[in-house]
Amino acid sequence: MTETTEKKETLSPAMERFILHWGDMGATWGVNRSVAQVHALLLVSDRPRPADEIAETLNLARSNVSTSIKDLTGWDLVRRVPVRGERRDHFEAVGDVWEMVARIVEIRKAREIDPAKAVLKTCLDDVRNDPAASPVAVGRLSDIAELIDLFDGWYGQVKDLPKDSLLPLIRMGSKAVDLLKPFVGKKRE
Repeated sequence: MTETTEKKETLSPAMERFILHWGDMGATWGVNRSVAQVHALLLVSDRPRPADEIAETLNLARSNVSTSIKDLTGWDLVRRVPVRGERRDHFEAVGDVWEMVARIVEIRKAREIDPAKAVLKTCLDDVRNDPAASPVAVGRLSDIAELIDLFDGWYGQVKDLPKDSLLPLIRMGSKAVDLLKPFVGKKRE
């Protein structure tokens, strides 16, 4: 249980810029701008906030904030937090950035990659059975499907690795590329 005293807050220019930019990024990913802005505010907040305060701070309609919170809690990016002496619900963002990014990647995969993979499989099956389809079309769709399956399989293996195991691999960066250079042939043209 958290104890808080509500205070009116004016966002600093840097925080406002971050919240607006997070909203723009969300919009480019197919997430409602308001949802992303609510998430950004909660992400940088030092305390849980009630929905009416979020609405006032972001200058959004209370109903818009309620819908945004519902979406964010459904994605496990925001959680309800009880606050002593308060009857209103208060909300906070998931504090671990690693966990947040993993959830966002999982959501995006489910919304974008999985449906695209299913459609591609159907198209590939259809084109393989279409006598009018060119071998080039069959080959290219097969290559795309194989690459998506490869990335999807890799993601499935990596997503459950503990952060302590995965971080050193990510931090290797260009060192990993340097290790592979002796095994890589000429670039394809």
